[in-house]
Amino acid sequence: MHDLWLAWKHLVHRPATLVLNLALLALSTGLIAAVLLFNRMLTDRLDRNLAGIDMVIGAKGSPLQLILAGMYHIDVPTGNISLQSAAPFLRKGHPLIAQAVPLSMGDSYQGYRIVGTDTSFLALYDLRLQEGAIFERPLDVVAGATAAKRLGLKVGDTFRSIHGLDDNPDLEHADSEPFRVSGILAPSGTVADQLLLCPTEGVWAVHGHHDHGSETVNAEQADHDHAGHDHAGHDHDDHDHGDHAHDEAPSGEAAAEEAPMAEDDREITSVLVRFKVRNHLTLNMPRNINENTDLQAASPAIELNRLYDMLGAGAALLRTLAWIILAVSGLSIFVSLYNAMKARRYELALMRVLGSTPGGLFRLVVLEGFLTALLGGLLGLLLAHGGIALAGQVLEQEWRHGFDPWVFLPEEGIVFAATLLFGMLAALIPALQARRVDIGSTLTEG
Repeated sequence: MHDLWLAWKHLVHRPATLVLNLALLALSTGLIAAVLLFNRMLTDRLDRNLAGIDMVIGAKGSPLQLILAGMYHIDVPTGNISLQSAAPFLRKGHPLIAQAVPLSMGDSYQGYRIVGTDTSFLALYDLRLQEGAIFERPLDVVAGATAAKRLGLKVGDTFRSIHGLDDNPDLEHADSEPFRVSGILAPSGTVADQLLLCPTEGVWAVHGHHDHGSETVNAEQADHDHAGHDHAGHDHDDHDHGDHAHDEAPSGEAAAEEAPMAEDDREITSVLVRFKVRNHLTLNMPRNINENTDLQAASPAIELNRLYDMLGAGAALLRTLAWIILAVSGLSIFVSLYNAMKARRYELALMRVLGSTPGGLFRLVVLEGFLTALLGGLLGLLLAHGGIALAGQVLEQEWRHGFDPWVFLPEEGIVFAATLLFGMLAALIPALQARRVDIGSTLTEG
């Protein structure tokens, strides 16, 4: 204990050197830990929401965008597809498809996405109600746990949707009937926590009466949507459909009952598919859809592997950079201790005269390297988790996905141990010098 206190006093006697070494160690350790944390949280979040989905069907465009929008709701959809074109995949009794879940997207409420679907979505993610009831009427909404909490929604509350995925009050559907919260889901740890779920008919009811020639599309969707496609239930082409032609058409639930959208005009955004079996027929199904229809089919497994490969290259580069910085910090500790040994030779000789052993001096210098590495490593881990906490707030606002920054990974223990080892190795040569100090000649030189 006395050696530890003495080593600490030697370190703080050179504050500038100590701060430099701690900064280098914290930067390297923190960068490695942050990369590990972000990769783990991202992959866990993506894997948790796979839900056994084998294929996503939607409009032509980027397959990765289709996956991110349809499964993770962190991108805008590639467009819409007609209900008729999707019907063969939605029919019950399909020989290859065990479950097909329709999604209709494009509207939101205070930044949280409204998704039109059916009760099969609840079964897909094994969702349970916390209170209230499952949606029955077109404009009923079941709110995800996080969305309900952040928006302050309770069973019986009403709200009007906003056209687009941005929180832009100017695009509110003011002339439609409001949605009503019929139930709130229990927390599931899936993307459903962030969503407002309603029947597909509710999306059609809200949009089936608008005159889209005068509607404004938000900038984010305009950058991503393809020609001829827009949000669920919308058609922004110059020609009008029969149910869009009259401004005095009924709205809300009345519209759904009195002036329903023509069957040929109904659209959805995507279909989430689970296969009954995995064989050569299901393996070739996405390719057959892409080659022989106007639809696009994407495999989550393939697209996520591509995403992991892209992220992995950047993460590997950052980890390499961090290890280089860690090596530089070890060199810095070595240089500072080596130079300190030259300045402290007389002091070390006096310590020998006062009873210190060669092993005691060796241990003292190694402890200095250990303490420097210990403080730098702890500071680096703290910075890593603090940085992830700040980044998580930004990502949660952007993606509506929560992150827990205070989960500690086993790999962090390895990084921390490596940091301690670097610190002690850097102190090894100066410690040997301290052990071999010549008492007589050093004291004679003064």
